[in-house]
Amino acid sequence: MTVNDPRSGKTASGATASGRDAVGKSASGEGGGTPRQERDDRHQDDRYKWVALSNTTLGVLIATIDGSIVIISLPAIFRGIGLDPLAPGNIGYLLWMILGYLLVSAVLVVSLGRLGDMFGRVRMYNMGFAVFACASLALSLDPFKGGSGALWLIGFRVVQAVGGSMLTANSAAILTDAFPTRQRGMALGVNQITALAGQFLGLIVGGLLATVDWRAVFWVSVPIGIVGTIWSYRSLRETGSRRPGRIDWAGNLTFTAGAGALLASITYGIQPYGGHSTGWTNPLVLGGLSTGVLLLVIFCVVETRIPEPMFRLSLFRNRAFAAGNLAALLTSIARGGLQFMLIIWLQGIWLPLHGYDFERTPLWAGIFMLPLTLGFLIAGPVSGYLSDRFGARLFSTSGLVLVACSFLGLLALPVDFSYPTFAALLLLSGVGQGMFSAPNTSAIMGSVAPEQRGVASGMRSTFQNSGTALSMGLSFSLMIVGLAGSLPHALSSGLQAQGVPAGTAAQVAGLPPVSTLFATFLGNNPISHLLAPSGVLDTLPAHNVAVLTGHSFFPQLVSGPFHDGLVTVFGVATVMSLVAALASLLRGRHPSS
Repeated sequence: MTVNDPRSGKTASGATASGRDAVGKSASGEGGGTPRQERDDRHQDDRYKWVALSNTTLGVLIATIDGSIVIISLPAIFRGIGLDPLAPGNIGYLLWMILGYLLVSAVLVVSLGRLGDMFGRVRMYNMGFAVFACASLALSLDPFKGGSGALWLIGFRVVQAVGGSMLTANSAAILTDAFPTRQRGMALGVNQITALAGQFLGLIVGGLLATVDWRAVFWVSVPIGIVGTIWSYRSLRETGSRRPGRIDWAGNLTFTAGAGALLASITYGIQPYGGHSTGWTNPLVLGGLSTGVLLLVIFCVVETRIPEPMFRLSLFRNRAFAAGNLAALLTSIARGGLQFMLIIWLQGIWLPLHGYDFERTPLWAGIFMLPLTLGFLIAGPVSGYLSDRFGARLFSTSGLVLVACSFLGLLALPVDFSYPTFAALLLLSGVGQGMFSAPNTSAIMGSVAPEQRGVASGMRSTFQNSGTALSMGLSFSLMIVGLAGSLPHALSSGLQAQGVPAGTAAQVAGLPPVSTLFATFLGNNPISHLLAPSGVLDTLPAHNVAVLTGHSFFPQLVSGPFHDGLVTVFGVATVMSLVAALASLLRGRHPSS
């Protein structure tokens, strides 16, 4: 297959399924030009690939930073719009501010990757930068207060996620087109690890900017989005094969509706219902889960019966592609659970026990988690480079074994741990995830034909983003179930020991654990939050008030129940990492693996 380069007037030969590059070929064939022309073409191609790497890395970095930046900033954001996120009727706003972006990213990347195959990956990528910049500006200009302000933010976070999905769905395909096979793993490694590191850098950036102004959390994306848009429109060009075709409306609608219903139901499953600590018995949640699964089954049937499907199920016949995506999904769920649990562990227990005010814990939690990001940044590019020479299977499988070992190490730590040991385990986890992610991405993208790289990139991103969204529902549910068994008794007895009336203590202890969990997640003192409506703090002696609202009362009270939940969450994550390692090991001996 050939495509015309509108900038140079040349025709670039399409790459074959064996991995030959789709760039740098003359229309007259190999060696058809003069030696000087061939040297100039090679120089331009060599220069262009680094431009493509730097621009797409900026794109996925800002997209993934914005995926996590609001987690730390939510207290400041909701104070800015005058809304208590922990009030019973407002927890939905809180969840959708976090999960709305992830849900849209998980649902749309396949469709946008397919559109990139049809209409041009660079064209879709450039449009994504523009949409992302406009949505970031709208977020920073929220004119409303209260629930209306929250809905404005949620709505434009969805628009922002559409732009971010355009960036992430096409970046890997652009790099795969631009780089030769021998350097592809390195390029995808830099890109992928930057994306993963962005999830953790967002926690630090959000903590810093929220102390300045809540709108600054969104301002920061505006100049980057504008510069990235102009830069991408001026510097990127279509170098890969393009496959015109028709839009698969049936597939798009059934997949979007099915995945959306499934992930939205998981979101509401976290919230309490009918006296239960979680909402998994809610008929609407059960109905949403059933509807989502049914629509996805219909989607799979539809995709096998139309000539140009958006989701090429035939790719799963390729063992390297199927095993790589299964490993990516399981690893993403485990990684998301790790991120959320570490935030709660640090913000709700460890940092307050070591004298940090609850209001300062979000920022310091991000700082103390830096070894995890450092591990990504060290291992990702190095393993990507080495996998180009020695294959992806060795590095991706070994990396997942290291991740499983880090989970086991975290399980062995006491709740009030020694930080050097904790940091070493985070570094080990980061190195293991870096060793896995870059080679695995390279193997997935190298296992498909060039004209399918856009949809393959979208499918890969769908599994990764879906895993992150699923991880929040899974890890929070497991933790809530763990807390529900022992937290009420611990709260009731602890509060009564400090003079809180038995009736008030029982009422507070009977509240859904999700409120306590989200309070620690947002850097609020849970005891102050739980007792404030009753006004009991105004009637107690000053000494008791100081103890109840101090740094150590709640962490010591909840450490036992929290560790029970932590064992469950990290135990499941360990099993997922080992299953992912097995899938990676069995991927076969594809040339890229």
